Amino acid sequence: MVEQPQRRTSTGDEAVAFDPRARAWVTKAAAGRDGLAHVPHLDGALRVDETSLAEGADDFGHLVHHLPAAVLRPESTADVVEMVRFCDAHGIEVAARGQGHSTYGQAQVAGGLVIETGSLDRIGAVEAGHVTVGAGVLWSTLTRETLRHGLTPPVLTDYLDLSVGGTLSVGGLGGQVHRFGAQVDNVTELEVVTGAGEKVTCSPTRQPDLFRAVLAGLGQCAVIVSATLRLVTAPETVRHFLLPYTDLETFLADQRLLAGDPRFTYVEGMVAADDAGAYTTYVLEAAAYGPPAGPEPDDAELLRGLRYDRSGPVAAETLPYIDFLDRLAVGVAELQRAGLWSWAHPWLNLLLPGDRAVELARTLLDGFAGHDVGPGGTVLLYPLVQRHLHTPLLRVPDDPVPYLLAVLWTLDPADQAAVTARTAANRAAYETVRAVGGTQYPVGTVPMTPDDWRGQYGKVWEEFAAAKRRYDPRGLLAPGQHVFTG
Repeated sequence: MVEQPQRRTSTGDEAVAFDPRARAWVTKAAAGRDGLAHVPHLDGALRVDETSLAEGADDFGHLVHHLPAAVLRPESTADVVEMVRFCDAHGIEVAARGQGHSTYGQAQVAGGLVIETGSLDRIGAVEAGHVTVGAGVLWSTLTRETLRHGLTPPVLTDYLDLSVGGTLSVGGLGGQVHRFGAQVDNVTELEVVTGAGEKVTCSPTRQPDLFRAVLAGLGQCAVIVSATLRLVTAPETVRHFLLPYTDLETFLADQRLLAGDPRFTYVEGMVAADDAGAYTTYVLEAAAYGPPAGPEPDDAELLRGLRYDRSGPVAAETLPYIDFLDRLAVGVAELQRAGLWSWAHPWLNLLLPGDRAVELARTLLDGFAGHDVGPGGTVLLYPLVQRHLHTPLLRVPDDPVPYLLAVLWTLDPADQAAVTARTAANRAAYETVRAVGGTQYPVGTVPMTPDDWRGQYGKVWEEFAAAKRRYDPRGLLAPGQHVFTG
């Protein structure tokens, strides 16, 4: 059904101009005018009210606002199939949106259809080694369900309230990547709707070209509607450490040591500014899983050989596994109560070649000197291990141990000059990294052109472009990424 517009005030920190002409195709389709077929019968709802459109024209970055013509809230996979087929028939662009946690309009579409996948939230039976879930399921919800069976997804992002479909579209990185690969590397099967409106089940052995094109494929070839995920034994508790460092080279070397060592299942790191505003304070974060996923942690053995600053503040605690995973929840709730969650987030997410990580990180961190990351913001710096990364479209530098550098800026949206300057600085940082073989992790605020994407994908570009032509022949999916169109 089509729910007619209601005159409401747009939500969010920045109002989005509401232009009734933007929804011309959907109102004409509802009436069967101008040669358009009627909108298909839907189990869910096709929303065209101002509030729904404004929400579809926003994301966590709060920087880009492209107003869609309609928002689909599906109650079934059939709804997605019917509406994508309708859009394909009439040349209407489509973007799938999970939790809208991208920061630069990646899941937006001007004058087209936004598919909110959050209602596709069914969790199937949790069986030995795997579970099948809807694309809209949150990792927080999924993990609590699998823990009832003593199991867990092997890799989780630090912030758990992201959707399965959303993170599988970009990669899904976290502190366990050095052990298990990214979230996309732990998918055994997908159910998707292609840009031509065909529902397809794909896997490494069943239409493998589509499977490869969807995982970390930025929504370019199909909309994920469900995924079958690998599960592993969950620990009951973890031993969690925060270890201070004063030297960047030592900090990165110890991280590299742990990335190739089984003692810690989770390894990350943070960089903070000192009193003078220079980013020279480093904290290695690591967690060892206890029984039944691992041995009883022994602090002396876990910390053996690490060169952290013994005079600095060392934190060590034993936590229930779920408390460790969801440790950001309290801070997020505080930011939401303070109204800071709706501030601008021009994030920067770069992947550095490991053999250049020290000099690159030092150059970039020096460039951040004097700039506060803002309330709730942070700088992350931690290693990945390439041999565990098997998904072709998750582009990482050609290095055995690349590093993720993520600067999670939080800026006052009233200071538009600062937001604009940060976006330009992000682009400059990306160019610095790209020049020596680095890439970007595509959830941040880095303006990209199709030529930039061609360079990012390198040797897999032709296969990706061929899949785009095959499965989205009219080029209608995910225009906000600007991968194939400017």
